[in-house]
Amino acid sequence: MNKILKEIDPILITAILALLIIALLSLYSASHKPDGTIPRNYCLQQVIWIALALLISGCFLWLGYERFIDYSYWLLAINIILLALVLAVGDARLGAKRWLSLGLFNLQPSELCKVSFILVLVRYISTNQHRIGDIRIVATSLLICLIPMLLIIKQPDLGTAIVFLPIFFVILFTAGAKIWHIICIFSVGLATCPLLWFILKAYQKKRLLVFLNPNMDPLGAGYTVIQSKIAIGSGGFFGKGWLSGTQNQLNFLPERHTDFIFSVIGEEWGLAGAFLVLMLFIILINRLLRIADTTNDEKGKLLVTGIVTLLWFQVIVNIAMTLGLMPVVGLPLPLISYGGSSLATTMVLIALALSVKMRRKIF
Repeated sequence: MNKILKEIDPILITAILALLIIALLSLYSASHKPDGTIPRNYCLQQVIWIALALLISGCFLWLGYERFIDYSYWLLAINIILLALVLAVGDARLGAKRWLSLGLFNLQPSELCKVSFILVLVRYISTNQHRIGDIRIVATSLLICLIPMLLIIKQPDLGTAIVFLPIFFVILFTAGAKIWHIICIFSVGLATCPLLWFILKAYQKKRLLVFLNPNMDPLGAGYTVIQSKIAIGSGGFFGKGWLSGTQNQLNFLPERHTDFIFSVIGEEWGLAGAFLVLMLFIILINRLLRIADTTNDEKGKLLVTGIVTLLWFQVIVNIAMTLGLMPVVGLPLPLISYGGSSLATTMVLIALALSVKMRRKIF
């Protein structure tokens, strides 16, 4: 235990705690009404999720990443079964099946799949790294990526599904795969993108069209993005003040406790608050990158690389989404958006990265 405590990165932990505090303040504001009432206290519920996430991630930290890599195939198999169960008996919300009801809480298997996918990909590639130049190894890695992706797209949850692709490409590149293999896969994927239009749901097509012109449906599909940009733009440099954002408090901003929590921060804390959040994420990513850069364990390096890719991709896409720079794809802001599955997944991934630092030699 003393060894674990000594190896804990104080800067990384400080950044995480700061982001969690900002999350609670923002979620309290998103729950608060101008008359002082709180119809649903997202802040209090998130405190419970934080406590559970800390407990779960602590177990992962204690057991270490190697053990979970060893059992990764079983973990992914269980996760795929859960994804299939979601399609069969999952709770439907807004036309999508993404949750399994477990009585006291709802489980989102697609979030957990991010962890099991990274672990499996790291195990497979590290085991076959001496043959990473073989196209068959790359093709099998792609198959490992596509199976959960297709199940998640079927829910439908396009936002979570696309997260798997940058992780796949970055881990392959880090492992030393041939560049032309990566380029070929990327090019084929890019060429088939227009075909995806025919399998998208009507609301997904509308989101893409609204991204090009939000004003084509200002009271429908374009409403959230328009209100988000108004909220962030009206925040100015220092914001309107905590609990004083009009778009937030007057209920003009939908999904402000989940996908659009950054809009609440931008409106109430302004550019300064948004910049602070972004800097905290940069510090978090930088400290994780140092672990990947200094460890001499190949599995650990690939694992942390995949974790960094996932976190950074979600941060960029979520913030760009709230600014109207990308289509609305439903990706939460790590550590800040409301939700137990997303929070637990992020905390577990960070714990796995920390276990790489603590259990392997550092140069």
